[in-house]
Amino acid sequence: MLSIEDLDTPAILIDVDRAEANIARAQAHADRHGLKLRPHIKTHKLPYWAKKQIAAGAVGITCQKIGEAEVMADSGLTDIFLPYNILGKAKLERLKALHGRVTLSVTTDSLETLAGLAATFTDPGQPLQVLVECDTGMGRCGVQSASEAVALAREIDKARGLAFGGLMTYPAAGRAAEAETWLAGARQALAASGFGCERISSGGTPDMWRSSEASVVTEYRPGTYIYLDRYQVAKGVGSFDDCALTVLSTVVSHPTPTRAILDAGSKALSSDTLGLPDFGELLGIPGATVTGLSEEHGNVTLSGDARLRIGERVRIVPDHCCVVTNLFDEVHLVDGDKVLETLPVAARGRMG
Repeated sequence: MLSIEDLDTPAILIDVDRAEANIARAQAHADRHGLKLRPHIKTHKLPYWAKKQIAAGAVGITCQKIGEAEVMADSGLTDIFLPYNILGKAKLERLKALHGRVTLSVTTDSLETLAGLAATFTDPGQPLQVLVECDTGMGRCGVQSASEAVALAREIDKARGLAFGGLMTYPAAGRAAEAETWLAGARQALAASGFGCERISSGGTPDMWRSSEASVVTEYRPGTYIYLDRYQVAKGVGSFDDCALTVLSTVVSHPTPTRAILDAGSKALSSDTLGLPDFGELLGIPGATVTGLSEEHGNVTLSGDARLRIGERVRIVPDHCCVVTNLFDEVHLVDGDKVLETLPVAARGRMG
């Protein structure tokens, strides 16, 4: 069996015990609060983990791209949600083919997107479930008011091959209460217009832990919870001991006593910091922080008693694990220093 020392760097390591513990903890929370869990695979992009999430109790998975969904369907995943506006003939034809293979649901926030779906899906015997996307404060996609949600639900209901599936949102971080108020008002407006709304889907790992039994949200789509990262630690979701994903790197230079250089730059760690001041921390080495990136180099600033040596191999906890996953062709599942398995990142680079 390979050990971590046998791996070339930079490389992604996934601590299996930590990832499985994170899956179990989130599922237990969802079960305790009466929430259906529909994990977002954008974080790991691996059928291996998607199947583990389903086995733990998730009702299905979430994918952001048709290509991701196709990979998951090819691997036997059968209930897939695509919360994305899908437009264009080529994408709609692929979506229709996917609908023939799995239980599928999608979203829309405009009549233009809806028109394409209605023209493509025409079989009332197998309608496509369409949720209305709502902007509850994120400022991204979504209808802007409850009345717009009702109007779009009405148009979905008119289409013979579509069925109104509920409401979906991705709330702004830390503003779950605002989203709750928005969604409750939309549900009430739908009821007043004769529409039931059994499914209200929300997302975002940090705010999932603030959910309660009184919430109008029925389904949650966390992604990062499986691995966690430096951002999630900063938000109080877990500690560095819970972070399953690290980037294995080698110290290639040590120009000054307080500065070292790693072989992991922006092509391995990403420059997406989610607002954090730096790019990562070295696991188990307090005072060693990745403070700068070029394409193939990571600058580490050392403070306090932190020390490194040229040739030393270190493990970095990145700020945002989801984009780091997307930078590598494969990940290594590990138990301590043992490499259990190496998996291709199957849904990486899949378009549509």
